Amino acid sequence: MPKSAMFKKPQPWTEVAPQLVDVAMGRRPADLVVRNGRWVNVHSGEVLPGTDVAIAAGRFAYCGPDASHAIGEKTKVVDATGRYLVPGLCDAHMHVESGMVTVTEFCRAVIPHGTTSMFIDPHEIANVLGLPGVRLMHDEALAQAINVFVQMPSCVPSAPGLENAGATLDADDVAEAMGWENIVGLGEVMNFPGVAANDPAMTGEIAATVRAGKTVGGHFASPNLGRAFHGYVAGGPEDDHEGTRMEDAIARVRQGMKAMLRLGSAWYDVASQIKAVTEAGIDPRNFILCTDDSHSGTLVNEGHMDRVVRHAIAQGLPPVTAIQMATLNTAQHFKMERELGSIAPGRLADFLIVSDLAELVIDEVYGRGVRLAKGGKLEADIPAYDYPAKVKKTVKLGKRLAARDFDIPAPYGVRSVRARVIGVIENQAPTRALTADLGVAKGTVSMDRRNDICQIALVERHRGTGSVTNGFVSGFGYTQDCAMASTVAHDSHHMIVVGTNKADMAAAANRLGAVGGGVVMFSKGRELAMVELPIAGLMSDERAEIVAAKAARLAAAMRDMGCSLNNAYMQHSLLALVVIPELRISDAGLIDVTTFSKVDLFV
Repeated sequence: MPKSAMFKKPQPWTEVAPQLVDVAMGRRPADLVVRNGRWVNVHSGEVLPGTDVAIAAGRFAYCGPDASHAIGEKTKVVDATGRYLVPGLCDAHMHVESGMVTVTEFCRAVIPHGTTSMFIDPHEIANVLGLPGVRLMHDEALAQAINVFVQMPSCVPSAPGLENAGATLDADDVAEAMGWENIVGLGEVMNFPGVAANDPAMTGEIAATVRAGKTVGGHFASPNLGRAFHGYVAGGPEDDHEGTRMEDAIARVRQGMKAMLRLGSAWYDVASQIKAVTEAGIDPRNFILCTDDSHSGTLVNEGHMDRVVRHAIAQGLPPVTAIQMATLNTAQHFKMERELGSIAPGRLADFLIVSDLAELVIDEVYGRGVRLAKGGKLEADIPAYDYPAKVKKTVKLGKRLAARDFDIPAPYGVRSVRARVIGVIENQAPTRALTADLGVAKGTVSMDRRNDICQIALVERHRGTGSVTNGFVSGFGYTQDCAMASTVAHDSHHMIVVGTNKADMAAAANRLGAVGGGVVMFSKGRELAMVELPIAGLMSDERAEIVAAKAARLAAAMRDMGCSLNNAYMQHSLLALVVIPELRISDAGLIDVTTFSKVDLFV
């Protein structure tokens, strides 16, 4: 049993309610009393000065003007004079694997930033290891010092027929997982054409979730708000984080969904959509903040949900409203308002002591009534969680790759071709479907490095077939001979290789095959930087700080090769995500996500 199992789940409110009543009435001393704080009350939208809170059994027992009646000889007393008492922050939609670290390491990284509840969708590990992979992360989540709830992945693979993942999940798997103690809902339903078409696989998974009384996560990654959107909403998804425009947020809220606005490492979708509140006057109670994907460098150096809240405030939201979107709104959405998301009697004592509300300067972080961090430093002892050896042997290339595996044959006798090109959009998940006229040399189509068109390849890595799918991509700006390979390739997680030099592409791919997965950059046969990710080819077994340092070296290597994109690695990792328009690559070929069909490389 891992050492982190020392963190036990809090007792249910029903078992400790008499104790909370006694503390509130002064018949029993509290474990902790925080005095004279400015209570950020997300229920009423007020900031109430001169407030004391008394805590017992890891829950709030009393919140009011004077808790002296709850102080006994052994009660710990904290003075919060002049500072704000803020509910612990909640991330409503995120993927731990995107941080390149385990659940435990993710928690260690985000606790000092005020995150005390996370709703994770482990569909990355599910695409590699199936239901056993989900169970591993579910059990690790239960052992944490903060609340880590799990949504059962809904689309493994994300688009059946357009990709082949390392595993598959179906409605029976979803129904089974709904009985696990820490499953709170269905993860983002990415197969939006399937929902709109009443695909039995999708309707079965959604029905199993609703019958269990849990929340159905959404993912409508199309700008088309016509009939397909309405059919999708009618099919049951209750939220969506894929909007990028103000009209997207408004449409979702009007249809009874929660609009989740994300600020991840590379997705900057809050500023455009929050105008639905600040300019259009839409009720903010149906808006929720989240991160979706944050890599370790962002977590360690910039923050987590505190970063998102600050950003929302900077866009014109009142601080209390922004905090509501990262606390109470999330709790209500997941039917957990009586458990978390506010400072109020009966709720888990997850809270922050904040010295500057507008800048969200976090002095102390408490989880279940225990101080976990102070001054940006983790205080809680959270040991590493051990993963079994079998999950560290998932990269199977089937052969040693050579430069010729990345050749793209041209039609016989032509001197040039018009090819489809995946166009990267900085700071957004969608891509553009571009075309370009490319030259042919000795029967092989050439890249066009002067116009920023290099090659992309998807290398099958689950079954060792040796298959390589080749194409073209634009937007990375590489000016040197180089290649970057990654076994993080949402969502089926084969291997993506992008490069300007085929020999480097082969070298990078073979290197990851040898180490069991990760991300690596090569130039002229030399390894420039690497982040090893041995757990399912997705996560490191090292500390978050070490992973962040390696990721920083990788980012520097990409810049040295000419890439100036913000968080370019995140863009790289999504090039195989065949449920977000417009053009993607998979082991089945080039995919037009506007029509959900395979298309030829040449026009």
